[in-house]
Amino acid sequence: MTTYNQLAGFRVNYLSADPTLNSGNEGQVWYNSTSGQLKSLVQIKAWASGGNLGTARRHLAGAGTQTAGLAIGGFTTVNVANTEEYNGSAWTAGGSLGTGRRALGGAGIQTAGLAFGGITPVPASTNITEEYDGSAWTAGGNLGTTRISLGGAGTQTAGLAFGGNTTVSVNNTEEYDGSAWTAGGNLNTARGYLGGCGTQTAGLGFGGGVSGVNTAATEEYDGSTWTTVVNLNTARRYLAGAGTQTSALGFGGNATATTAATEEYDGSSWTNSTNMGTARYLLGGAGTQKSGLAFGGLTTVNVANTEEFTSSIDVTTAAAWASGGNIGTARRFLAGAGTQTAGLGFGGNSGATYVNNTEEYDGSAWAGGGNLGTARAYLAGCGLQTAGLGFGGYLNAGGGNTNATEEYDGSAWTAGGNLGTTRRSLAGCGTQTAGLGFGGRTTVSVNNTEEYDGSAWTAGGNLGTTRDGIGGLGTQTAGLAFAGSPPSTATEEYDGSAWTAGGNLNTGRESPSGAGTQTAGLGFGGYITGGSASGITEEYNGTSWTTTTSMSTAKTYAAGAGTQTAGLSISGWTGTANTAATEEYTGAIVTTTASILTTS
Repeated sequence: MTTYNQLAGFRVNYLSADPTLNSGNEGQVWYNSTSGQLKSLVQIKAWASGGNLGTARRHLAGAGTQTAGLAIGGFTTVNVANTEEYNGSAWTAGGSLGTGRRALGGAGIQTAGLAFGGITPVPASTNITEEYDGSAWTAGGNLGTTRISLGGAGTQTAGLAFGGNTTVSVNNTEEYDGSAWTAGGNLNTARGYLGGCGTQTAGLGFGGGVSGVNTAATEEYDGSTWTTVVNLNTARRYLAGAGTQTSALGFGGNATATTAATEEYDGSSWTNSTNMGTARYLLGGAGTQKSGLAFGGLTTVNVANTEEFTSSIDVTTAAAWASGGNIGTARRFLAGAGTQTAGLGFGGNSGATYVNNTEEYDGSAWAGGGNLGTARAYLAGCGLQTAGLGFGGYLNAGGGNTNATEEYDGSAWTAGGNLGTTRRSLAGCGTQTAGLGFGGRTTVSVNNTEEYDGSAWTAGGNLGTTRDGIGGLGTQTAGLAFAGSPPSTATEEYDGSAWTAGGNLNTGRESPSGAGTQTAGLGFGGYITGGSASGITEEYNGTSWTTTTSMSTAKTYAAGAGTQTAGLSISGWTGTANTAATEEYTGAIVTTTASILTTS
Protein backbone atom coordinates (compact mmCIF):
# COMPACT_ATOMS: atom_id res chain seq x y z
CA MET A 1 0.00 0.00 0.00
CA THR A 2 1.33 3.46 -0.94
CA THR A 3 1.85 5.70 2.11
CA TYR A 4 1.47 9.45 2.48
CA ASN A 5 5.24 9.64 2.92
CA GLN A 6 5.76 7.95 -0.44
CA LEU A 7 3.17 10.17 -2.16
CA ALA A 8 4.18 13.53 -0.69
CA GLY A 9 7.85 12.89 0.01
CA PHE A 10 7.68 13.80 3.71
CA ARG A 11 6.12 12.50 6.88
CA VAL A 12 2.91 13.67 8.53
CA ASN A 13 3.65 15.80 11.61
CA TYR A 14 2.80 14.00 14.87
CA LEU A 15 1.57 16.67 17.34
CA SER A 16 -0.06 16.62 20.77
CA ALA A 17 -2.04 19.78 19.89
CA ASP A 18 -3.07 21.61 16.74
CA PRO A 19 -0.57 24.22 15.53
CA THR A 20 -1.47 27.92 15.47
CA LEU A 21 -3.82 28.16 12.51
CA ASN A 22 -2.94 30.83 9.96
CA SER A 23 -2.21 31.16 6.26
CA GLY A 24 1.21 29.60 6.79
CA ASN A 25 -0.49 26.30 7.66
CA GLU A 26 -2.63 26.10 4.50
CA GLY A 27 -2.38 22.64 2.96
CA GLN A 28 -0.52 21.27 5.97
CA VAL A 29 -1.49 17.80 7.25
CA TRP A 30 -0.83 16.68 10.83
CA TYR A 31 -1.89 14.00 13.30
CA ASN A 32 -3.26 15.17 16.67
CA SER A 33 -2.25 12.40 19.08
CA THR A 34 -4.43 13.80 21.87
CA SER A 35 -7.69 13.68 19.88
CA GLY A 36 -6.59 10.81 17.63
CA GLN A 37 -7.46 12.81 14.51
CA LEU A 38 -5.67 13.36 11.20
CA LYS A 39 -6.21 17.01 10.30
CA SER A 40 -5.53 19.49 7.52
CA LEU A 41 -6.05 23.20 6.91
CA VAL A 42 -7.88 23.49 3.62
CA GLN A 43 -9.35 26.33 1.62
CA ILE A 44 -13.02 27.03 2.35
CA LYS A 45 -15.26 28.46 -0.38
CA ALA A 46 -18.61 29.97 0.54
CA TRP A 47 -21.15 32.69 -0.15
CA ALA A 48 -22.38 34.64 2.88
CA SER A 49 -25.09 37.28 3.21
CA GLY A 50 -24.03 40.92 3.24
CA GLY A 51 -26.01 44.10 3.83
CA ASN A 52 -28.97 44.69 1.50
CA LEU A 53 -28.98 47.38 -1.18
CA GLY A 54 -31.04 50.41 -0.27
CA THR A 55 -32.95 50.04 -3.57
CA ALA A 56 -33.96 46.59 -4.83
CA ARG A 57 -33.30 46.52 -8.58
CA ARG A 58 -32.17 44.51 -11.58
CA HIS A 59 -30.16 45.21 -14.73
CA LEU A 60 -27.58 47.21 -12.75
CA ALA A 61 -23.82 47.52 -13.23
CA GLY A 62 -21.11 46.84 -10.69
CA ALA A 63 -17.56 47.95 -9.99
CA GLY A 64 -14.99 47.97 -7.21
CA THR A 65 -14.17 45.40 -4.57
CA GLN A 66 -15.90 43.36 -1.89
CA THR A 67 -15.12 45.98 0.75
CA ALA A 68 -15.46 49.01 -1.53
CA GLY A 69 -18.12 48.10 -4.06
CA LEU A 70 -20.21 50.24 -6.39
CA ALA A 71 -23.78 49.51 -7.58
CA ILE A 72 -24.75 51.65 -10.56
CA GLY A 73 -28.14 52.39 -12.13
CA GLY A 74 -30.62 49.63 -12.89
CA PHE A 75 -34.36 49.10 -13.08
CA THR A 76 -37.08 49.05 -10.42
CA THR A 77 -40.33 49.70 -12.28
CA VAL A 78 -38.47 52.47 -14.09
CA ASN A 79 -34.85 53.13 -14.98
CA VAL A 80 -32.97 54.62 -12.05
CA ALA A 81 -29.89 56.79 -11.54
CA ASN A 82 -29.17 55.43 -8.06
CA THR A 83 -25.58 54.78 -7.05
CA GLU A 84 -24.74 52.93 -3.85
CA GLU A 85 -21.39 52.31 -2.16
CA TYR A 86 -20.55 49.16 -0.18
CA ASN A 87 -18.05 49.10 2.68
CA GLY A 88 -17.95 45.38 3.30
CA SER A 89 -21.07 45.26 5.44
CA ALA A 90 -23.58 47.91 4.35
CA TRP A 91 -24.59 50.05 1.36
CA THR A 92 -24.92 53.83 1.52
CA ALA A 93 -26.21 56.23 -1.11
CA GLY A 94 -23.66 57.81 -3.44
CA GLY A 95 -24.06 60.47 -6.11
CA SER A 96 -26.72 59.79 -8.75
CA LEU A 97 -25.90 59.17 -12.39
CA GLY A 98 -26.52 62.10 -14.67
CA THR A 99 -28.62 59.77 -16.85
CA GLY A 100 -30.73 57.09 -15.16
CA ARG A 101 -30.50 53.80 -17.09
CA ARG A 102 -30.41 50.03 -17.01
CA ALA A 103 -28.49 47.33 -18.91
CA LEU A 104 -25.31 49.43 -18.74
CA GLY A 105 -21.67 48.46 -18.43
CA GLY A 106 -19.45 49.23 -15.45
CA ALA A 107 -15.75 49.27 -14.60
CA GLY A 108 -13.23 50.79 -12.21
CA ILE A 109 -13.23 51.23 -8.45
CA GLN A 110 -15.49 52.90 -5.89
CA THR A 111 -13.64 56.23 -6.05
CA ALA A 112 -12.94 56.10 -9.79
CA GLY A 113 -15.86 54.33 -11.47
CA LEU A 114 -16.97 54.16 -15.08
CA ALA A 115 -20.51 53.67 -16.45
CA PHE A 116 -21.29 53.36 -20.16
CA GLY A 117 -24.09 52.47 -22.56
CA GLY A 118 -27.46 51.10 -21.48
CA ILE A 119 -31.13 51.95 -21.86
CA THR A 120 -32.31 55.43 -20.87
CA PRO A 121 -35.82 56.23 -19.57
CA VAL A 122 -37.18 56.99 -23.05
CA PRO A 123 -36.54 53.97 -23.44
CA ALA A 124 -33.74 54.13 -25.94
CA SER A 125 -30.23 52.75 -26.05
CA THR A 126 -27.45 55.22 -25.34
CA ASN A 127 -23.72 55.68 -25.83
CA ILE A 128 -23.35 57.98 -22.80
CA THR A 129 -20.30 57.47 -20.58
CA GLU A 130 -19.98 58.86 -17.05
CA GLU A 131 -17.06 58.95 -14.61
CA TYR A 132 -17.41 58.72 -10.80
CA ASP A 133 -15.00 60.30 -8.31
CA GLY A 134 -16.43 58.80 -5.15
CA SER A 135 -19.16 61.39 -4.74
CA ALA A 136 -20.40 62.62 -8.13
CA TRP A 137 -20.71 61.53 -11.75
CA THR A 138 -19.46 63.69 -14.62
CA ALA A 139 -19.75 63.23 -18.38
CA GLY A 140 -17.02 61.33 -20.22
CA GLY A 141 -16.51 60.57 -23.91
CA ASN A 142 -19.34 58.72 -25.67
CA LEU A 143 -19.07 55.13 -26.87
CA GLY A 144 -18.59 54.78 -30.61
CA THR A 145 -21.33 52.11 -30.77
CA THR A 146 -24.62 52.79 -28.98
CA ARG A 147 -25.65 49.57 -27.22
CA ILE A 148 -27.13 47.82 -24.20
CA SER A 149 -26.34 44.70 -22.13
CA LEU A 150 -22.61 44.96 -22.81
CA GLY A 151 -19.64 43.64 -20.88
CA GLY A 152 -17.22 45.85 -18.98
CA ALA A 153 -13.73 45.58 -17.51
CA GLY A 154 -10.70 47.67 -16.62
CA THR A 155 -10.38 51.05 -14.95
CA GLN A 156 -11.67 54.58 -15.36
CA THR A 157 -8.63 55.55 -17.44
CA ALA A 158 -8.17 52.19 -19.17
CA GLY A 159 -11.67 50.79 -19.64
CA LEU A 160 -12.97 48.03 -21.86
CA ALA A 161 -16.47 47.69 -23.37
CA PHE A 162 -17.38 44.63 -25.43
CA GLY A 163 -20.36 42.88 -26.95
CA GLY A 164 -23.93 43.89 -26.21
CA ASN A 165 -27.04 44.48 -28.28
CA THR A 166 -28.13 47.17 -30.72
CA THR A 167 -31.05 45.68 -32.64
CA VAL A 168 -28.95 42.51 -32.82
CA SER A 169 -26.09 41.02 -30.80
CA VAL A 170 -22.77 42.69 -31.62
CA ASN A 171 -19.09 41.83 -31.22
CA ASN A 172 -17.70 45.37 -31.04
CA THR A 173 -14.94 46.14 -28.56
CA GLU A 174 -13.92 49.63 -27.47
CA GLU A 175 -11.10 50.89 -25.26
CA TYR A 176 -11.34 53.99 -23.06
CA ASP A 177 -8.35 56.17 -22.17
CA GLY A 178 -10.05 58.43 -19.64
CA SER A 179 -11.54 60.78 -22.19
CA ALA A 180 -12.40 58.92 -25.41
CA TRP A 181 -13.29 55.46 -26.74
CA THR A 182 -11.42 53.88 -29.66
CA ALA A 183 -12.15 50.65 -31.52
CA GLY A 184 -10.45 47.45 -30.38
CA GLY A 185 -10.52 43.90 -31.73
CA ASN A 186 -13.93 42.24 -32.18
CA LEU A 187 -15.22 39.32 -30.11
CA ASN A 188 -15.32 36.02 -32.00
CA THR A 189 -18.87 35.40 -30.75
CA ALA A 190 -21.24 38.36 -31.00
CA ARG A 191 -23.46 38.41 -27.90
CA GLY A 192 -25.16 40.45 -25.20
CA TYR A 193 -25.95 39.93 -21.52
CA LEU A 194 -22.46 38.46 -20.95
CA GLY A 195 -20.16 38.51 -17.95
CA GLY A 196 -16.87 40.37 -17.94
CA CYS A 197 -13.83 41.12 -15.80
CA GLY A 198 -10.11 41.80 -15.98
CA THR A 199 -8.24 44.72 -17.50
CA GLN A 200 -8.03 46.54 -20.82
CA THR A 201 -5.03 44.46 -21.88
CA ALA A 202 -6.09 41.22 -20.18
CA GLY A 203 -9.88 41.06 -20.37
CA LEU A 204 -12.27 38.14 -20.05
CA GLY A 205 -15.75 37.78 -21.57
CA PHE A 206 -17.94 34.76 -20.85
CA GLY A 207 -21.46 33.46 -21.32
CA GLY A 208 -24.23 35.65 -22.70
CA GLY A 209 -27.02 35.35 -25.21
CA VAL A 210 -26.88 35.10 -28.99
CA SER A 211 -30.26 35.80 -30.60
CA GLY A 212 -32.00 34.61 -27.45
CA VAL A 213 -29.91 31.44 -27.12
CA ASN A 214 -27.54 30.98 -24.18
CA THR A 215 -23.84 30.49 -24.82
CA ALA A 216 -20.99 29.12 -22.70
CA ALA A 217 -18.34 30.76 -24.89
CA THR A 218 -15.34 32.29 -23.11
CA GLU A 219 -12.85 34.65 -24.72
CA GLU A 220 -9.64 36.33 -23.56
CA TYR A 221 -8.48 39.78 -24.73
CA ASP A 222 -4.81 40.75 -24.95
CA GLY A 223 -5.28 44.43 -25.75
CA SER A 224 -5.88 43.94 -29.45
CA THR A 225 -7.36 40.50 -30.14
CA TRP A 226 -9.92 38.15 -28.56
CA THR A 227 -9.07 34.44 -28.39
CA THR A 228 -11.67 31.73 -27.82
CA VAL A 229 -10.80 29.50 -24.86
CA VAL A 230 -12.60 26.81 -22.83
CA ASN A 231 -16.37 27.08 -22.31
CA LEU A 232 -18.24 27.68 -19.08
CA ASN A 233 -19.68 24.48 -17.62
CA THR A 234 -23.14 26.06 -17.64
CA ALA A 235 -24.23 28.07 -20.69
CA ARG A 236 -26.13 31.14 -19.50
CA ARG A 237 -26.86 34.83 -19.97
CA TYR A 238 -27.67 37.68 -17.56
CA LEU A 239 -24.76 36.57 -15.31
CA ALA A 240 -22.18 38.63 -13.41
CA GLY A 241 -18.42 38.36 -13.07
CA ALA A 242 -15.46 39.36 -10.94
CA GLY A 243 -11.70 38.95 -10.88
CA THR A 244 -9.00 38.83 -13.55
CA GLN A 245 -8.31 36.99 -16.78
CA THR A 246 -6.46 34.21 -14.96
CA SER A 247 -8.49 34.21 -11.74
CA ALA A 248 -12.13 34.90 -12.50
CA LEU A 249 -15.52 34.26 -10.96
CA GLY A 250 -18.79 33.87 -12.88
CA PHE A 251 -22.09 33.64 -10.99
CA GLY A 252 -25.86 33.69 -11.32
CA GLY A 253 -27.73 34.22 -14.56
CA ASN A 254 -30.36 32.34 -16.51
CA ALA A 255 -29.56 28.90 -17.94
CA THR A 256 -32.65 26.76 -18.57
CA ALA A 257 -33.91 28.54 -15.46
CA THR A 258 -32.64 31.12 -12.99
CA THR A 259 -29.45 29.79 -11.47
CA ALA A 260 -27.22 30.28 -8.42
CA ALA A 261 -24.34 28.46 -10.11
CA THR A 262 -20.84 29.81 -9.49
CA GLU A 263 -17.76 28.92 -11.51
CA GLU A 264 -14.07 29.75 -11.06
CA TYR A 265 -11.65 30.28 -13.96
CA ASP A 266 -7.88 29.78 -13.56
CA GLY A 267 -6.80 30.88 -17.02
CA SER A 268 -7.25 27.44 -18.57
CA SER A 269 -10.47 25.88 -17.26
CA TRP A 270 -13.74 26.63 -15.45
CA THR A 271 -14.50 24.71 -12.22
CA ASN A 272 -17.88 24.53 -10.53
CA SER A 273 -17.80 26.16 -7.09
CA THR A 274 -20.25 26.83 -4.24
CA ASN A 275 -23.65 28.13 -5.33
CA MET A 276 -25.01 31.49 -4.24
CA GLY A 277 -27.67 31.48 -1.54
CA THR A 278 -30.17 33.22 -3.85
CA ALA A 279 -30.56 32.16 -7.48
CA ARG A 280 -30.97 35.27 -9.63
CA TYR A 281 -30.14 36.98 -12.90
CA LEU A 282 -29.58 40.53 -14.18
CA LEU A 283 -27.45 41.08 -11.06
CA GLY A 284 -24.39 43.20 -10.39
CA GLY A 285 -20.94 41.86 -9.61
CA ALA A 286 -17.60 43.13 -8.32
CA GLY A 287 -14.45 42.05 -6.51
CA THR A 288 -12.01 39.21 -7.08
CA GLN A 289 -12.15 35.45 -7.39
CA LYS A 290 -11.32 35.01 -3.71
CA SER A 291 -13.44 37.95 -2.53
CA GLY A 292 -16.40 38.37 -4.85
CA LEU A 293 -19.55 40.46 -4.48
CA ALA A 294 -23.02 39.80 -5.89
CA PHE A 295 -25.90 42.26 -5.46
CA GLY A 296 -29.40 43.00 -6.66
CA GLY A 297 -30.95 41.19 -9.60
CA LEU A 298 -34.19 39.41 -10.37
CA THR A 299 -35.70 36.19 -8.98
CA THR A 300 -39.37 36.58 -9.77
CA VAL A 301 -39.12 40.07 -8.29
CA ASN A 302 -36.33 42.61 -7.93
CA VAL A 303 -34.13 41.85 -4.93
CA ALA A 304 -31.80 43.87 -2.72
CA ASN A 305 -29.81 40.82 -1.56
CA THR A 306 -26.05 41.11 -1.34
CA GLU A 307 -23.77 38.08 -1.06
CA GLU A 308 -20.04 37.91 -0.45
CA PHE A 309 -17.92 35.08 -1.87
CA THR A 310 -14.86 34.06 0.09
CA SER A 311 -12.24 31.52 -0.87
CA SER A 312 -10.01 31.32 2.18
CA ILE A 313 -8.80 29.23 5.07
CA ASP A 314 -10.80 31.63 7.25
CA VAL A 315 -14.56 31.69 7.72
CA THR A 316 -16.08 35.12 8.34
CA THR A 317 -19.38 35.34 10.18
CA ALA A 318 -21.02 38.65 9.32
CA ALA A 319 -22.00 41.15 12.00
CA ALA A 320 -25.63 40.77 13.04
CA TRP A 321 -28.34 41.92 15.43
CA ALA A 322 -30.47 39.24 17.09
CA SER A 323 -33.56 39.49 19.29
CA GLY A 324 -33.07 39.16 23.03
CA GLY A 325 -35.64 38.87 25.78
CA ASN A 326 -38.13 41.75 26.03
CA ILE A 327 -37.79 44.17 28.90
CA GLY A 328 -40.65 44.07 31.43
CA THR A 329 -41.56 47.76 31.10
CA ALA A 330 -41.56 49.17 27.59
CA ARG A 331 -40.23 52.73 27.72
CA ARG A 332 -38.21 55.46 26.07
CA PHE A 333 -35.73 58.06 27.37
CA LEU A 334 -34.24 55.44 29.72
CA ALA A 335 -30.59 54.88 30.61
CA GLY A 336 -28.43 51.77 30.37
CA ALA A 337 -25.23 50.30 31.76
CA GLY A 338 -23.35 47.02 31.93
CA THR A 339 -22.69 44.37 29.33
CA GLN A 340 -24.62 42.22 26.87
CA THR A 341 -24.88 39.38 29.40
CA ALA A 342 -25.18 41.59 32.50
CA GLY A 343 -27.12 44.65 31.41
CA LEU A 344 -28.98 47.31 33.34
CA GLY A 345 -31.95 49.43 32.21
CA PHE A 346 -33.43 52.13 34.46
CA GLY A 347 -35.80 55.08 34.48
CA GLY A 348 -37.57 56.38 31.39
CA ASN A 349 -41.01 57.30 30.12
CA SER A 350 -43.49 54.41 30.00
CA GLY A 351 -46.00 56.49 28.05
CA ALA A 352 -48.33 57.25 30.93
CA THR A 353 -45.69 58.38 33.40
CA TYR A 354 -41.99 58.61 34.17
CA VAL A 355 -40.77 55.53 36.01
CA ASN A 356 -38.12 54.52 38.54
CA ASN A 357 -38.10 50.89 37.41
CA THR A 358 -34.75 49.14 37.22
CA GLU A 359 -34.31 45.86 35.36
CA GLU A 360 -31.33 43.51 35.07
CA TYR A 361 -30.49 41.43 31.99
CA ASP A 362 -28.66 38.08 32.13
CA GLY A 363 -28.17 37.63 28.39
CA SER A 364 -31.60 36.11 27.80
CA ALA A 365 -34.19 37.57 30.19
CA TRP A 366 -34.90 40.69 32.26
CA ALA A 367 -35.68 40.62 35.98
CA GLY A 368 -36.69 43.42 38.34
CA GLY A 369 -33.99 45.21 40.34
CA GLY A 370 -34.14 47.92 42.99
CA ASN A 371 -36.02 51.08 42.04
CA LEU A 372 -34.35 54.45 41.49
CA GLY A 373 -34.92 56.88 44.36
CA THR A 374 -36.01 59.52 41.83
CA ALA A 375 -38.36 58.58 38.98
CA ARG A 376 -37.17 60.34 35.84
CA ALA A 377 -36.57 60.21 32.08
CA TYR A 378 -33.96 61.78 29.75
CA LEU A 379 -31.22 60.64 32.18
CA ALA A 380 -27.74 59.30 31.48
CA GLY A 381 -26.09 56.14 32.77
CA CYS A 382 -22.81 54.25 32.86
CA GLY A 383 -20.96 51.59 34.81
CA LEU A 384 -21.83 47.96 35.44
CA GLN A 385 -24.87 45.96 36.51
CA THR A 386 -23.41 45.69 40.01
CA ALA A 387 -21.88 49.17 40.05
CA GLY A 388 -24.11 51.45 38.00
CA LEU A 389 -24.44 55.22 37.86
CA GLY A 390 -27.53 57.25 36.89
CA PHE A 391 -27.51 61.05 36.71
CA GLY A 392 -29.45 64.06 35.47
CA GLY A 393 -32.76 63.86 33.63
CA TYR A 394 -36.25 65.28 33.80
CA LEU A 395 -38.76 64.77 36.60
CA ASN A 396 -42.32 63.53 36.21
CA ALA A 397 -45.37 65.78 35.84
CA GLY A 398 -43.45 68.83 34.67
CA GLY A 399 -41.10 68.74 37.65
CA GLY A 400 -38.24 70.14 35.59
CA ASN A 401 -34.64 69.08 35.12
CA THR A 402 -32.75 67.34 37.92
CA ASN A 403 -29.09 67.10 38.93
CA ALA A 404 -29.67 64.01 41.08
CA THR A 405 -27.02 61.27 40.91
CA GLU A 406 -27.59 57.72 42.15
CA GLU A 407 -25.31 54.71 42.52
CA TYR A 408 -26.44 51.09 42.10
CA ASP A 409 -24.80 48.15 43.89
CA GLY A 410 -26.64 45.31 42.17
CA SER A 411 -29.72 45.48 44.38
CA ALA A 412 -30.38 49.06 45.50
CA TRP A 413 -29.78 52.69 44.51
CA THR A 414 -28.27 55.24 46.91
CA ALA A 415 -27.77 58.99 46.51
CA GLY A 416 -24.45 60.22 45.16
CA GLY A 417 -23.09 63.72 44.64
CA ASN A 418 -25.25 66.03 42.53
CA LEU A 419 -24.25 67.21 39.06
CA GLY A 420 -22.91 70.77 38.99
CA THR A 421 -25.18 71.61 36.02
CA THR A 422 -28.82 70.53 36.27
CA ARG A 423 -29.82 69.11 32.87
CA ARG A 424 -31.55 66.46 30.78
CA SER A 425 -30.85 64.69 27.47
CA LEU A 426 -27.15 64.38 28.31
CA ALA A 427 -24.81 61.46 27.61
CA GLY A 428 -22.62 59.46 29.93
CA CYS A 429 -19.80 56.94 29.94
CA GLY A 430 -17.18 55.47 32.23
CA THR A 431 -17.65 53.76 35.58
CA GLN A 432 -19.32 54.39 38.93
CA THR A 433 -16.11 55.79 40.38
CA ALA A 434 -14.82 57.43 37.20
CA GLY A 435 -17.86 58.67 35.32
CA LEU A 436 -18.26 61.28 32.59
CA GLY A 437 -21.37 63.37 31.82
CA PHE A 438 -21.50 65.74 28.86
CA GLY A 439 -23.81 67.85 26.76
CA GLY A 440 -27.56 67.99 27.34
CA ARG A 441 -30.14 70.67 27.87
CA THR A 442 -30.96 73.14 30.62
CA THR A 443 -33.35 75.57 28.93
CA VAL A 444 -30.94 75.51 25.98
CA SER A 445 -28.39 73.02 24.71
CA VAL A 446 -25.11 73.04 26.64
CA ASN A 447 -21.52 71.86 26.12
CA ASN A 448 -20.68 71.26 29.80
CA THR A 449 -18.59 68.23 30.76
CA GLU A 450 -18.34 66.87 34.29
CA GLU A 451 -16.23 64.11 35.82
CA TYR A 452 -17.38 61.92 38.73
CA ASP A 453 -14.96 60.35 41.23
CA GLY A 454 -17.41 58.18 43.15
CA SER A 455 -18.64 60.97 45.42
CA ALA A 456 -18.59 64.31 43.61
CA TRP A 457 -18.70 65.89 40.16
CA THR A 458 -16.07 68.39 38.96
CA ALA A 459 -15.94 70.42 35.76
CA GLY A 460 -14.05 69.01 32.77
CA GLY A 461 -13.27 70.47 29.34
CA ASN A 462 -16.27 71.70 27.34
CA LEU A 463 -17.49 69.99 24.20
CA GLY A 464 -16.52 71.78 21.00
CA THR A 465 -20.13 71.52 19.79
CA THR A 466 -23.04 72.47 22.07
CA ARG A 467 -25.74 69.82 21.80
CA ASP A 468 -28.35 67.62 23.45
CA GLY A 469 -29.80 64.30 22.27
CA ILE A 470 -26.20 63.16 22.19
CA GLY A 471 -24.70 59.65 22.14
CA GLY A 472 -21.85 58.63 24.39
CA LEU A 473 -19.45 55.75 25.04
CA GLY A 474 -15.99 55.00 26.36
CA THR A 475 -14.27 55.99 29.63
CA GLN A 476 -13.61 59.13 31.66
CA THR A 477 -10.17 59.56 30.07
CA ALA A 478 -11.10 58.24 26.62
CA GLY A 479 -14.70 59.22 25.95
CA LEU A 480 -16.62 59.60 22.70
CA ALA A 481 -19.49 62.00 22.02
CA PHE A 482 -21.40 61.65 18.77
CA ALA A 483 -24.56 62.85 17.01
CA GLY A 484 -27.00 65.29 18.61
CA SER A 485 -30.05 67.45 17.98
CA PRO A 486 -30.85 68.37 15.25
CA PRO A 487 -29.50 65.23 13.52
CA SER A 488 -25.72 65.68 13.54
CA THR A 489 -22.72 63.71 12.31
CA ALA A 490 -20.32 65.44 14.72
CA THR A 491 -17.98 63.21 16.75
CA GLU A 492 -15.62 64.34 19.51
CA GLU A 493 -13.00 62.47 21.53
CA TYR A 494 -12.15 63.23 25.19
CA ASP A 495 -8.70 62.63 26.65
CA GLY A 496 -9.50 63.36 30.29
CA SER A 497 -9.21 67.13 29.97
CA ALA A 498 -10.23 68.30 26.49
CA TRP A 499 -12.42 67.34 23.54
CA THR A 500 -11.07 67.18 19.97
CA ALA A 501 -12.88 66.48 16.70
CA GLY A 502 -13.08 62.85 15.54
CA GLY A 503 -14.35 61.29 12.32
CA ASN A 504 -17.93 62.18 11.41
CA LEU A 505 -20.77 59.67 11.41
CA ASN A 506 -21.90 58.56 7.96
CA THR A 507 -25.53 59.27 8.87
CA GLY A 508 -26.47 62.28 10.98
CA ARG A 509 -28.88 61.58 13.83
CA GLU A 510 -30.06 62.55 17.27
CA SER A 511 -30.67 60.47 20.40
CA PRO A 512 -28.72 57.36 19.32
CA SER A 513 -27.37 54.72 21.70
CA GLY A 514 -23.72 53.87 22.26
CA ALA A 515 -21.52 51.04 23.48
CA GLY A 516 -17.83 50.15 23.52
CA THR A 517 -14.67 52.23 23.69
CA GLN A 518 -13.18 55.28 22.00
CA THR A 519 -11.18 53.09 19.59
CA ALA A 520 -13.82 50.35 19.22
CA GLY A 521 -17.18 52.06 19.50
CA LEU A 522 -20.71 51.19 18.43
CA GLY A 523 -23.41 53.76 17.66
CA PHE A 524 -26.94 52.62 16.81
CA GLY A 525 -30.49 53.83 16.30
CA GLY A 526 -31.68 57.40 16.76
CA TYR A 527 -33.69 59.91 14.77
CA ILE A 528 -32.42 60.73 11.28
CA THR A 529 -33.11 63.79 9.16
CA GLY A 530 -36.77 63.74 8.19
CA GLY A 531 -37.87 62.70 11.66
CA SER A 532 -38.00 58.91 11.42
CA ALA A 533 -36.55 56.39 13.84
CA SER A 534 -33.64 54.40 12.44
CA GLY A 535 -31.89 51.10 12.99
CA ILE A 536 -28.65 52.35 11.40
CA THR A 537 -25.55 50.97 13.11
CA GLU A 538 -21.99 52.26 12.77
CA GLU A 539 -18.66 51.11 14.21
CA TYR A 540 -15.87 53.53 15.22
CA ASN A 541 -12.20 52.56 15.09
CA GLY A 542 -10.74 55.65 16.70
CA THR A 543 -10.54 57.51 13.41
CA SER A 544 -13.65 56.90 11.33
CA TRP A 545 -17.14 55.38 11.41
CA THR A 546 -18.13 52.43 9.24
CA THR A 547 -21.76 51.52 8.57
CA THR A 548 -22.62 47.94 9.45
CA THR A 549 -25.81 45.86 9.61
CA SER A 550 -28.92 47.65 10.90
CA MET A 551 -31.06 46.69 13.88
CA SER A 552 -34.19 44.66 13.18
CA THR A 553 -36.31 47.29 14.95
CA ALA A 554 -35.76 50.91 14.00
CA LYS A 555 -35.87 52.93 17.21
CA THR A 556 -34.67 55.99 19.06
CA TYR A 557 -34.55 57.12 22.71
CA ALA A 558 -33.25 53.64 23.60
CA ALA A 559 -30.52 52.69 26.06
CA GLY A 560 -27.23 51.09 25.05
CA ALA A 561 -24.70 48.88 26.80
CA GLY A 562 -21.91 46.44 26.08
CA THR A 563 -19.06 46.55 23.60
CA GLN A 564 -18.48 46.97 19.88
CA THR A 565 -18.53 43.21 19.34
CA ALA A 566 -21.23 42.46 21.93
CA GLY A 567 -23.63 45.40 22.07
CA LEU A 568 -27.07 45.72 23.68
CA SER A 569 -30.02 47.89 22.60
CA ILE A 570 -32.66 48.26 25.32
CA SER A 571 -36.30 49.31 24.82
CA GLY A 572 -36.90 52.71 23.13
CA TRP A 573 -39.37 54.37 20.76
CA THR A 574 -40.23 53.15 17.25
CA GLY A 575 -41.60 56.52 16.18
CA THR A 576 -45.17 55.53 16.98
CA ALA A 577 -44.95 53.65 20.29
CA ASN A 578 -42.66 52.49 23.06
CA THR A 579 -41.11 49.09 22.44
CA ALA A 580 -39.98 46.41 24.87
CA ALA A 581 -37.60 44.99 22.25
CA THR A 582 -34.07 44.07 23.24
CA GLU A 583 -31.50 43.40 20.53
CA GLU A 584 -28.02 41.95 20.84
CA TYR A 585 -25.23 42.86 18.44
CA THR A 586 -22.45 40.48 17.49
CA GLY A 587 -19.56 41.93 15.51
CA ALA A 588 -18.05 40.17 12.51
CA ILE A 589 -16.06 37.09 13.54
CA VAL A 590 -13.22 35.53 11.57
CA THR A 591 -12.35 31.93 12.49
CA THR A 592 -9.82 29.44 11.17
CA THR A 593 -10.79 25.80 11.55
CA ALA A 594 -8.88 22.65 10.64
CA SER A 595 -10.68 19.94 8.67
CA ILE A 596 -10.75 16.48 10.25
CA LEU A 597 -9.66 13.91 7.71
CA THR A 598 -10.13 10.80 9.88
CA THR A 599 -10.45 9.69 13.49
CA SER A 600 -8.70 6.90 15.37
